[in-house]
Order: sequence, then structure tokens, then C-alpha cells
Amino acid sequence: MSTLGIAVIGTGKMGADHVRRIGGTVGGARVVAVADPDGDRVKAVAAGLDGASAHTDPAAAMAAPGVEAVLIASPGAAHEEAILHALGRGLPVLCEKPLTPDPAGALRVMEAEQRLGRRLVQVGFMRRFDAEYERLKELLDAGGIGRPLFLHCRHRNAASPSFFTSDMLISDSVVHEVDAARWLLGQEITAVSVLSPAPTSAAPEGLRDPRLVLLETAGGVIVDVEIFVNCGFGYEVRCEAVGESGSAQIGEGQAMVVRSAGRRYDEIAQDFTVRFADAYDRQLRRWVAAAAQGRVAGPDAWDGYAAAAVSAAGLTAAHGGVRTPVELVDRPALYR
Repeated sequence: MSTLGIAVIGTGKMGADHVRRIGGTVGGARVVAVADPDGDRVKAVAAGLDGASAHTDPAAAMAAPGVEAVLIASPGAAHEEAILHALGRGLPVLCEKPLTPDPAGALRVMEAEQRLGRRLVQVGFMRRFDAEYERLKELLDAGGIGRPLFLHCRHRNAASPSFFTSDMLISDSVVHEVDAARWLLGQEITAVSVLSPAPTSAAPEGLRDPRLVLLETAGGVIVDVEIFVNCGFGYEVRCEAVGESGSAQIGEGQAMVVRSAGRRYDEIAQDFTVRFADAYDRQLRRWVAAAAQGRVAGPDAWDGYAAAAVSAAGLTAAHGGVRTPVELVDRPALYR
């Protein structure tokens, strides 16, 4: 099997983590070009790679010799332009969430794919590749707990970065639960409500944290999401599905149990790259294998668009304090 040449766009935390995985824990691929507006940072990343070129312009990185696929890990506002350029070159794309910051941008990405007549864009919703989420999906698909009634979700971070905003609780954090719920249930989300208790004293001034987000699905399931990004003790992602004849919960079995000095305690992951390390590996392996064949092996542009539409409704609900319907276009034939 030939080695897939990848251009990585964005060399911040996520981009650097992907660079480390490609060729390390993920075989069949190598980074041949990297791009980042920060010239010093991108040169430093490229210096650690055998033969990779460094660029400050994403288009130049995609045009570099040997590039056969593109991994986009730049800030969300830069995604659309980079994706459209990659599609213009016929290159498979793995794009970190969000696909685009708004539904209109995601629609333009889908329109570009439809003109090509094939799907080339995969969105980095890595929870679909997590072993626990996969087992829950299999259980629900098999009817193991009967018809689903509720999904109870918790999404907690030890602390939020300095640039984090109240809107980002929904658009950058809850968006993972949005995609996971759509995938687990096989249903679109039709409405969003957002409730806000008094902010925690640990939150920076002006940050509305925590929040409770309620999602309604086309099949009548209620999904509640506690998003709490300054919980103080660690990173937790849990999900309980409640059905007519049983329930199933995931997210409890990731920690190491330590017995020492007469006490027993569980370690709590402090970062998403630790909790979902295996999921990121599996996601990249499957994408590399699929990209080598010019296809998608995970959430596609429709999934990115649907998540953006739900996030937009969630922001409206959060700002106005009212239940907000989700507006979706008819699903194009390419994505059925």
C-alpha cells in the first residue's frame, strides 16, 4: 500500500496533535506539508518532519508536491475557504469541527461537493470512533433497551481557555453532543432550548457557565446536555440512554483506579485529547484508508451542516430564552 501524503492546515494544539499521530500511531500516511499563519510555529513543526514543507498560506501547502489529502485543524472561521480550495483540487478532507461556523457556509461546502458529484469531506466528530460510543450505538440499533426515550449527557471541562465565550459553550462544546445524539438515535434534532443557572464563581466574568441544553428529536426523544466548562476537577463526558425496557450508560470506565496510603480513588482525565486518545487514533486510521480510495469513512458534510444548524438554533435559544426550532434544508441525494 502506498503512503498517503497529507497537508495539515493549522499547527496549534489540534493540528500538532494530528501531526504527531500521522506516521506515529497511524500508519499508511505521512505529513508532506504544513500551513499556519504563524511562520515560526509552522517552521518548528515542519522541522520535526522528514521532508515536509512549511507554508503560511493553506493553498500553497495543498499545492505542495506529494499532497493527496488535507487535514484542516485551523480555527473554524478559516475552514470554508480551505475546504473549498481542497475540493477545487479534488482532495479528500478531514476537517475538525465545526465544518463551518454557520449553516450558510456548510451549505456552500455541500454545493461544491454536489458539483463534483462525490463526497470528499469528513468532519472530525471523533466520538463516533470511541469504543464506548460504538457499543452504545450497536445496542440502540439492535433495540437492546427498547425505543429510546431520553439521552442524559454530561460534558465537563476542568477550566475554560481565556478566549472562551458563552456562545462557544454551545457552538464548540455542545456541538459534540449534537452530533453524537443524531448519530446514536438516527434522528434529526428539531428544536433547542437553553436554561442557565447562576454562573459558577469559577467562571471568568461574563461567561454563562454552566448551562443546560435541551434537544428535541424528530422521533420524540429528549436529549438533555449539562455543559460545565469550569467544573474544576477534570474532563468528563458521559451519556446515559434510557429506553422503554432498559438503560445504558457510558463514560464511567475510562479512569485508572489507584489504591494507595489506605485510600482508593479514580484518576480523572484533565483533557479531551487524553479521554478520546484512542478515538482520535481510530478516526485517523479509518480516514486515511478511506481517503486513499477517495471516499468518506465517517460524518460527512451533511452532518457538519446539521450540527451547524442546531448550533445556530441553540444560540438563538440562549440569547432569547425561548425554545427555537431547527431549520434544515431537504437532504440532498448525495448525502442519503
